[in-house]
Amino acid sequence: MTGYCTLYVTVPDKAEAVALSRTLLEEKLVACANISDAMLSLYEWDGEICEDYERAIFMKTSTALAGQVITRIKQLHSYDTPCIVQWDITGGSEAYLKWIGERVDPVD
Repeated sequence: MTGYCTLYVTVPDKAEAVALSRTLLEEKLVACANISDAMLSLYEWDGEICEDYERAIFMKTSTALAGQVITRIKQLHSYDTPCIVQWDITGGSEAYLKWIGERVDPVD
């Protein structure tokens, strides 16, 4: 394990994706956020099949901060039950992983 992870989050539109990402960057909870173009999401909610366009955000942070980041996303997110999935980073470019670590504050 590297000590870093990616959080996958979906939001309804670009404005929320940018606002959420900027807040987390300013609070030094994530090192970066990659926002996708609109994608069609199909899912079941309240017994009905729904089709909506959403944006996906891939955020990189430390595994030590992941719980705090998830809590903050829930506070800021417009959905009652947002998609937030953590994928631990098991390897990769050492220079990039070091870069992530230099950008997020250590847990006190």
